[in-house]
Amino acid sequence: MADPLHELVARLLAASGDGELARLSPGLSCRLALCSGGERAVVHLEDGALRHAGATVAADLELELGQGVLQRMLEVPPPPRHQGFTALQIANADVRLEGEDLVVARARSALERVFEIALAAPEVPAAPRRRDPGRIAGRRVRLDCAEGGVEIHTQVSGRPGATPIVFLHTAGADARQFEAQLADLDLGENHEMHAPDMPFHGLSLPPLGWDGSAYNLTGERYLDWVKAYLSQVVGRPAILAGCSMGAAVTLLCAARSPELLCGVLPLEPPFRASGRINRGQNDVSVHAGLHNGAFVRGLMAPTSPEGYRRRASWIYSQGGPGIYQADLAFYSLEFDGAEIAPRIDARRLPVVLLSGAYDYSATPEDGARLLALMPGARQIVMPDLGHFPMTEHPDLFAVYLDEALAHVAQGGGEQTSTASN
Repeated sequence: MADPLHELVARLLAASGDGELARLSPGLSCRLALCSGGERAVVHLEDGALRHAGATVAADLELELGQGVLQRMLEVPPPPRHQGFTALQIANADVRLEGEDLVVARARSALERVFEIALAAPEVPAAPRRRDPGRIAGRRVRLDCAEGGVEIHTQVSGRPGATPIVFLHTAGADARQFEAQLADLDLGENHEMHAPDMPFHGLSLPPLGWDGSAYNLTGERYLDWVKAYLSQVVGRPAILAGCSMGAAVTLLCAARSPELLCGVLPLEPPFRASGRINRGQNDVSVHAGLHNGAFVRGLMAPTSPEGYRRRASWIYSQGGPGIYQADLAFYSLEFDGAEIAPRIDARRLPVVLLSGAYDYSATPEDGARLLALMPGARQIVMPDLGHFPMTEHPDLFAVYLDEALAHVAQGGGEQTSTASN
């Protein structure tokens, strides 16, 4: 076995017996072959334990690592698109995975954890923020929408009457993603903060009149919910700060209803986020709670605190059946930044795009494409963050959020793209 491949196998085997791995792999038996530079090694995962099965045995999955990939994986920290199993599988052009889709889906939660351990890196430090979760108040509100009355749960904190910020969660998740920002005492001194659970998400129960058929999300439906919240609950122009799917509808709102806004902060904004839907997200033969939590786990920076990354994944393990996949129908299939971005007047409405370098779903390059279509907008690239910056490393993200809010407070300005350190 070549030395780099031997080192990777040794790191993978070190995950054997990990308590979290055992929790994430009930009943799983899977052989994974790792191939690089003509060398091959098979690792067998069963009952939360791993062993080296040799080089010639048959495998359920074959992971072919192209030239240079293995060496980059072993860097500390690994660079973007090398930080985890799913990142390698779906975002790295120099990697090929062979195996049945359902086998991949069933093994994903375990393999993501194994690779997370093997490719671990020291946490990037950040100055701690002052927080008091006791300042967050939850309540139910009714929205009058085109589809009728909709009751949702929302969380509010900060100084009543101050400049409002409305945080919008990602696909398949809920407003718990923004708990750190809602509890931030410095943010709360200058802002009235809102974080609603969109209908069918989190504590927003399905409508009583729902017939139980498949949930679906379109841009029109999503924008109608957001506009209703802004006009009926907030009641004055707000800063809209949505992440991922929330970033897409934030851009849609900026293009079609700018009068409801005083600033736009798309977090991890997509351009065209194709390829995010897969069978494992909603299939009776796959545990969606295990799969979906793992599917997003590799989207985060390996240098973000492990406890926060676990929380981000945990939220995804609790979504209703089919909700995540249906959200992605809007995010991954319908939304088109090339059509929406040119309709936004960023010279009049301050726009700051925030892009994490480890995000392979809505990349910094995607943000740059949007930026080029919105004269007057600004982009901040966050080199040590991924797709869930507000959740995975809130202290580090706070620095970038402060910078973006300062730009909005100044009324925008000349178009720029910066990589902050």
